[in-house]
Amino acid sequence: MSAPERIPPRSVTPPPDAAGLLAHGELTVRGRIREASNAALYCSVSYDGEDAACIYKPVAGERPLWDFPDGTLAQREVAAYEVSEATGWGLVPPTVLREGPYGEGMCQLWVEVTPEAELLALVDGEEPEPGWKAIGFAEVGEGRTALLVHADDERLRRLAVLDAVINNADRKGGHLLPTGEGRLYGIDHGVTFNAENKLRTLLWGWAGEPLTEEAVDVLEGLRKGLAEGGPLAARLEPLITGAEIDATRARVGALLASGTHPEPSGEWPAIPWPPV
Repeated sequence: MSAPERIPPRSVTPPPDAAGLLAHGELTVRGRIREASNAALYCSVSYDGEDAACIYKPVAGERPLWDFPDGTLAQREVAAYEVSEATGWGLVPPTVLREGPYGEGMCQLWVEVTPEAELLALVDGEEPEPGWKAIGFAEVGEGRTALLVHADDERLRRLAVLDAVINNADRKGGHLLPTGEGRLYGIDHGVTFNAENKLRTLLWGWAGEPLTEEAVDVLEGLRKGLAEGGPLAARLEPLITGAEIDATRARVGALLASGTHPEPSGEWPAIPWPPV
């Protein structure tokens, strides 16, 4: 399949009912994202005079993973969107589960990024400059190392909290999408919600630091929504297992009990590879 053709979106701001457009619109495949590890198709979606660009990931195109049940990545992406919406932060683009040209799959609104927005950097020295948070040291060739840092940005901090809740096992730099309107989205949430601790991310800059008051309020809201019979629990039930919902409840409870951002457990590689 050819590289994706350009589909000019109407705006980087989601249309008023983006989820409805994605769920009910006619999908037309335009190309394939070749860098994706699973089948990811660039599409246009049209419904009732509205149109947008989107990504469609059919379940049939998912590669088996040793630590996640087969054919569940699309559902996990939708579950991550549901939790993001419950936070009120809107960190994940509108995402739905629907039938498409190659069967059931995840359909997510395409986001145009601002290339000049700098969220990650490699710097010399052992301490980050003001406005940056240290991730760790990385080999840069010829026996040299550099300090990998991320921006001390409240949008990234919110995303770090979301990742801790959904147990994101693959938060890479390429999964961070800043827009020209100042928003930040996270994408590629197929390896989330495992019942075992698998948090693997670049956003360790706040590890061990106190959660913000905003984050605590959001986590309290999630705890209520995830309670038995709660609205968020009901939305997650068709998407992930009961054990995974219980584990999500436990992670929210642990964050509230500690009052701090999580630290690497040492039981699982803390940083994804490749990091970007």
